[in-house]
Order: sequence, then C-alpha cells, then structure tokens
Amino acid sequence: MDTYYTIEEKYLQAVDELSYGETPKALNLLNAIIADDATYARAHHQLGKIYYYDLQDYQTAGFHFKTCMQLEPSFPDNYYHYLSLVVFLKMERQVAAIAAKALEVPGVGIDEVYGLLGLFAEKNMEWQKALQAYRNAYMASTDKSMHDEYKESIVRVKDKMQQRDAYVYTLAE
Repeated sequence: MDTYYTIEEKYLQAVDELSYGETPKALNLLNAIIADDATYARAHHQLGKIYYYDLQDYQTAGFHFKTCMQLEPSFPDNYYHYLSLVVFLKMERQVAAIAAKALEVPGVGIDEVYGLLGLFAEKNMEWQKALQAYRNAYMASTDKSMHDEYKESIVRVKDKMQQRDAYVYTLAE
C-alpha cells in the first residue's frame, strides 16, 4: 500500500486515479482527505463530481459543490459542475445565484455559464430568455465546436418559438 505524507499528495493521487477510471480508489483517498482536513475545497469539488456523474447522488454532490464554493469561491472549475447540477434539478433560485457568482470569477467559462442558463430557460419554455442566453454564449465562445453548438441552440429555440406561434387558434363567430 502506498503511503502519502501530505494532503496534496493524496489529492494528486486521487485525481490520477480518477483519470485512470479508478473511482473507488479516488473516493477513498478523497474521503481520507476530508477526514484529515474538512476545509480542503478541491477534494470537495472532486467528490461532488463523483457523486453527481458517477453515483447520481445529487444531494451529496450538491453538498460538496456548495462546500467547495464556500471554502474557495475563486476556484473556477467548481462553478460549471455545480451550475449543471442545479440546472438538471431545476432549482431556479440556485441557478440564478450560482450563475451570478460564476460570471464574476476569473477563469470560469462565460460561454458555458450562458449555455447552461439557456438550457435552463429552454427547459422551462422561456423562449426569449433562452434565446438571449444562447446568444450571449455564442458571443463569448472562442471554441469552434462550442460556437457551432450555441448556433444550433439558437436555431432550435427559434424553431420552437415558431412552432408555438403556428398552433395559436382563434374562434371566429
């Protein structure tokens, strides 16, 4: 068994284990880190990702993402995953609060935040909000594939808006 002397060494080993698909080993290391130092924000971030994506334990994932955000609010990697979780769970107040904070933190993908806001609005059939968010994402995007994805989202929302308008019936006497 390997012996790690510092929390940073454990953390790096856990991230390494995750990259090799060894989620159980990473989970053990990350829980050991939290047991030693509950204020190690990045371990909370990694635990949040494991609970969200691998284990589908959304409450625990939310706890770890929120804890990471509180402990290290300037850590940009946490915001996308946390925002993705609350969009998935349709938690309107948290979506607005996390997105507002994310847009202030240097290093956060602005286009990704707007993309998730567009997705949230689209799921709630708020077409104008979705369209504006996707346009903001499109304008902030620098990656060609994401640029194309946002463009497709804009077209999709416009199509939905036209479909809605096409089925408005009126009664005439």
